[in-house]
Amino acid sequence: MSTIAMNIAKMVEMLPESEQTFAQEIIRKLVLAWDPDFTKATPDEIASMEEAEKSGFVPAEEIDWDDLGKYAR
Repeated sequence: MSTIAMNIAKMVEMLPESEQTFAQEIIRKLVLAWDPDFTKATPDEIASMEEAEKSGFVPAEEIDWDDLGKYAR
């Protein structure tokens, strides 16, 4: 978790529960405004995906699920 996210969580934790709910709703609306379908990748997610692709990552649609033994090392 980023430092900013941890700081936000700490600040929200100091609020009374009713205000925590309000803060959660505001954050949810901000996220939905930024990415209504939850399809955008963050810079960290992009880096993780690129690393996975370079490491021999195989997309699920390319896997022969009926013969997984051929992928054994």
